[in-house]
Amino acid sequence: MSPSPSPTAATAATPLLAVRGLSKSFAGFPALDGVDVTLRHGEIHALLGENGAGKSTFIKAITGVVTRDAGTVTLDGAPVAPRSADEALKAGIATVYQEVNLLPNLTVAQNLFLGRQPTRFGLVREVEMRRRSIALLRDFDLDIDVGAPLGDYSVAVQHLVAIARAVDMSARILILDEPTASLDAHEVEILFRVMRNLAGKGLGILFVTHFLDQVYAITDRITVLRNGRLVGERETAALPRMELIRMMLGRELSEAASEHPAKAATEAAPDAGGAIRFEGFGKAGYVAPFDLALASGQVVGLAGLLGSGRTETARLLFGVESADHGRLTIDGEAVRLASPRDAIRHGFGYCPEERKTEGIVAELTVRENIVLALQARRGALHPLSRREQDAIAQRFITMLDIRPPDPERPIGLLSGGNQQKALLARWLATEPRLLILDEPTRGIDVGAHAEIIRLIRQLCTEGLALVVISSELEEIVSYADRVIVMRDRRQTAVLEGEAVNVTAILQAIAADTPPLAA
Repeated sequence: MSPSPSPTAATAATPLLAVRGLSKSFAGFPALDGVDVTLRHGEIHALLGENGAGKSTFIKAITGVVTRDAGTVTLDGAPVAPRSADEALKAGIATVYQEVNLLPNLTVAQNLFLGRQPTRFGLVREVEMRRRSIALLRDFDLDIDVGAPLGDYSVAVQHLVAIARAVDMSARILILDEPTASLDAHEVEILFRVMRNLAGKGLGILFVTHFLDQVYAITDRITVLRNGRLVGERETAALPRMELIRMMLGRELSEAASEHPAKAATEAAPDAGGAIRFEGFGKAGYVAPFDLALASGQVVGLAGLLGSGRTETARLLFGVESADHGRLTIDGEAVRLASPRDAIRHGFGYCPEERKTEGIVAELTVRENIVLALQARRGALHPLSRREQDAIAQRFITMLDIRPPDPERPIGLLSGGNQQKALLARWLATEPRLLILDEPTRGIDVGAHAEIIRLIRQLCTEGLALVVISSELEEIVSYADRVIVMRDRRQTAVLEGEAVNVTAILQAIAADTPPLAA
């Protein structure tokens, strides 16, 4: 393994990486606006921010994946301007993404030396390559068969192999983009041990993650971005969690003007009519086991930072991911969710956050999108007649004020707010008993936002059970009977009744407390 330079008196004053005034726009919209980031020798530095903060664009801009519009990048004081990820790696900047960018069908050794295999007379020296691979991985406490396909090993091992390859190629800066998202606690600790060892040898590590507990466990400093701009850079040990939350979300606790209306908690009793119960529900490495009980007319909000496990929970509730823990009962009877089709059959509906890629079918008409779920529940042998489709589409276009009111218009031509209304119509047409809404008001105009909030309140009064995910805390407290706060893919707090307010939610997000027992 190529040794990394140790910090010296000369390098101590010069940052390993200095990014100044970095800017990048797409179609006239700034993704980065004058961002400064400093990475020191031997430092583990967290880069944090919510969705759309600019973290991914920052990584792409300094590694040459996209061309920066303005700003400078220096490595040990020398300007660098890579035009590709390969050029960045040759300069000493390596990136390991959440989805490991290696070839699972090739052996571990072949991946480690891909493109630089030892050769003699034009032939790859397989024995020598394996010998070097074993020696290289020994520095990472990996004792594995380097002749086996990389895909045979866990995600954690694949990450370590990717890191070993980058370090052996003389990387001096290692960017780790969500490396722990699919790892269990033991695998995370192995990765952290490797990160500490590398930092001790002088490497600078930029750590992008949504897991705040991990940030405080491993990093030396934190840089926070929001809406493409630098919010601040702080020493980790001197930054209280509540202050970090404020920096990421852009709000003070004193701004919590919108409080929960006086309303009694309505926890579903075991024998409550129409009760839906998830007990010890979870999936290893995805979401820790949780309990959730819902009754007709009840709204449960899921709150937490991006990556806290909110969307993962929604996907489990709807059968997109299959739980390997716990059970679901509806009206006291055990039910198995093996797929979204099962969820639909039992009266569940789900509006995903990514409506353009996971919700609407852009090429189909508004009518075809609205009847999609109802037709799926009825099955191919019982098609809806065109008259039935027209009647259903017209009913919900009128009810939800979908504009323009043309059922034959391709839905991809509608505004974001009207697409969201059409998605709501799709599930309301099935007359569901549980509707799961993931960020229902994100990216829509003010008028559509207010209309969807009104619809949520109306659906609640009509007896529908709702689970709503939203980053808008004032929005959640305006309609939720109960709020579940999540962190690091675990439930950490349950707020009910008068406790449902913005201040309490923020405090629960920031609290350094153990998760709830399942």
